[in-house]
Amino acid sequence: MISSRNPAKNLVAIAGAATTGFSSKNTPRSQASYAAEACTAVIRACGLQAGDIDGIVGTNPSAAEVQAMLGIPEVTFFANPPIPVGNHMAAAVAAVHSGQCDTVLVYHASYRLPWNTASALKDPFRGLGPSMAGPGPDTVGGVVGYTAWAARYMYEFGVPKETFGRIAINDRSNAVHNPAAAMRTPMTMDDYLSARMIRWPLCLLDMDVPVDGADAFIITTTERARDLALPPVLVNAVTLGMIDKNEEDQTPSLRHHGHQVVVNNLRAKSDFWTDGCDLYYAYDGFTPITLNWLENAGWCGPGEAGAFIESNWDAAGSRIMINGRVPLNSHGGALSEGGTQGSGYIREAVHQLQGLAGDRQVAGARTALLTLGGFFFNAQGLTLVRD
Repeated sequence: MISSRNPAKNLVAIAGAATTGFSSKNTPRSQASYAAEACTAVIRACGLQAGDIDGIVGTNPSAAEVQAMLGIPEVTFFANPPIPVGNHMAAAVAAVHSGQCDTVLVYHASYRLPWNTASALKDPFRGLGPSMAGPGPDTVGGVVGYTAWAARYMYEFGVPKETFGRIAINDRSNAVHNPAAAMRTPMTMDDYLSARMIRWPLCLLDMDVPVDGADAFIITTTERARDLALPPVLVNAVTLGMIDKNEEDQTPSLRHHGHQVVVNNLRAKSDFWTDGCDLYYAYDGFTPITLNWLENAGWCGPGEAGAFIESNWDAAGSRIMINGRVPLNSHGGALSEGGTQGSGYIREAVHQLQGLAGDRQVAGARTALLTLGGFFFNAQGLTLVRD
């Protein structure tokens, strides 16, 4: 039931984005303190005050807690969607366009907890919170599912492990230029191939880095954003995607899962696609996810991501430059900036389109394509345009 209907197209904008930067070690700070820091920074960067915010969307801490921390007097819309953060953007855009509110504060605080790092188990401050890891390692449920699907990808297409390694190396090469990134030491293929194996075929460097830190955004009408301090970034389209068999052990195949729904829907609603984008961000919580996004988005055919990467590899920079001009995950992605569950990709795209990306800045960037989330219940996408 894919439709090109998109009444909010370019009428809602991201007015600003801010980050605390990320640490791959347990810090002595609370998750809430990171959220408060990022939220305060983006409100100030946009030239706003707490009283200008009438909508709040985020995960942890809750919207109610963020409202209290920041002293936001009243809100007419609030939501705590599940990650990845494409869900947050979809909720905020819908709220603004429908008139539920005028100016939404969107935030996401990543935090090293027992579900994403064993070292957190030793920290009494973090405790034994709810698990997001799913069932134990003897099932295909939870994070273990990606190792099974990675093995399937290698089997179906005859792909060597080095293909996964190119994704990890690309991210690390980009993160070197990102002061917010948790992992900035250059990586070689030898480093990748010698990394500790977690569950074949995925090693430690195939998986996102648990981090402490936060990102925050201001979402408002395009008309209002034009009166604020920074160049608006227009939301051309935002979509989510899921099929009926949306669990790891039930998904029919690599050719039929949430990615395909997102691509078909986002492409129908957007004014540009791969041939018209200046920036591309593909989720890399696990390296095989990125290979699948490259193929499903149409950069290349099924099983061709390895050859596509090789033909678009910038040897001097040890990174992917599509057609010699479009970087992949210019901030370092989840594998090197840190596992931000989608917020880092969106923040980087916003900063690039606003000309605020520093040494990573892509000259003349005006459009960004973002394909976020995994295969199953969390696939999502955005297209963004500089005003």
